[in-house]
Amino acid sequence: MGFKTQIRFLHKWLGLISGLIVFIVCITGCIFCFNDEIKDITRKEWRLVEPQNKPFLMPSVLKEKAKEIVPKNKISMVAYYGKNRSAIVYTYSDAENLYLYFNPYTGQYLKTENPKTDFFIIVEYIHLYLLLPDYIGKHIIGGATIVFILLLISGIIQWWPKRKSDIKRSFTIKWNAKWRRVNYDWHNTSGFYIALIALILAITGLTFTYEWVGDGIYKTFNFGGDKAAETKTPVIDTTKFKSISVTAIGKAFVQTMKLQPKAEMFFVMVPQQKTDIVSTGAYPHTLRYDQQSNYYFHPSDGKLIQSQTFDKKTLGLQVVEMNYGIHTGQVLDLPGKIIAFTVSLLASALPVTGFVIWFGRRKKSKKSKKNIKKPLK
Repeated sequence: MGFKTQIRFLHKWLGLISGLIVFIVCITGCIFCFNDEIKDITRKEWRLVEPQNKPFLMPSVLKEKAKEIVPKNKISMVAYYGKNRSAIVYTYSDAENLYLYFNPYTGQYLKTENPKTDFFIIVEYIHLYLLLPDYIGKHIIGGATIVFILLLISGIIQWWPKRKSDIKRSFTIKWNAKWRRVNYDWHNTSGFYIALIALILAITGLTFTYEWVGDGIYKTFNFGGDKAAETKTPVIDTTKFKSISVTAIGKAFVQTMKLQPKAEMFFVMVPQQKTDIVSTGAYPHTLRYDQQSNYYFHPSDGKLIQSQTFDKKTLGLQVVEMNYGIHTGQVLDLPGKIIAFTVSLLASALPVTGFVIWFGRRKKSKKSKKNIKKPLK
């Protein structure tokens, strides 16, 4: 077999093997893409609040209010999403995780959200794990994503025109042809146009499955280096204090806001045991999880131990932390989300149109064999 024949053979069977999973991953990516915008419309009663000219309540206050509602749950994080948005207290227990929404100015309880029954979180879990146990599902998704990358590359190799006269035909769809020809042209042409962005979405998606992909991105942009060393949290001497101070969490939050006065979104990680420090983060834009600055405080007195602002991080770490924004298109705001949505939608059609091409050729091949007359004896 020639090179292109081998590539065609590889493309066909990899597509048939992974097609269904690729379709599921792409279509759930489409649905999840505008989840914040849709939730702001359908759940505005507890996601949005009237902005007030006064400071947010301390995390400890919201933490105690959450404890009154779900006394058996532990508090893992308190997050403030913006001046016109509710604060969320993230809780967990052996039985379930619950997200409690509060007005950040008054402390008014607004809503409890269970991720197990939330539509968009279910869609996200299908996208990440196919609703299987994560240690199984993530490898199925990861394997299918790697195959999808190979399909994009092999598809481009197949599509690449041999002659200059074929270039125009390769870039267009012959809409007035029979539907099978339109399907064939659509598969090839749409695959070419979305290939680069689809490749970026696929690679960034792999970081959620395989840590080595994130490490590879880090090393690529830094020309080496150790990601674990740069992201290592400071260690404290636990023998010099008795317990975690409630005021330390509030001090950490106040200092973070002072250090990042232009930031719109903040989070405070609540220490779970004596050895844990108080870690906080700040983001310049609401509902955008890139360009974060991180701070680490002592749990006994709230003294700042270490800071790591976004501009001080290496390029590799900046890119890794922008991964979610790149994958979802958030990094370019609404235009980026539209691009990510469109590319994911077109990518979800590729397994379908590819299957139609394969099935049509298979059917035609069987028909041709039946029409061949048997030789006379």
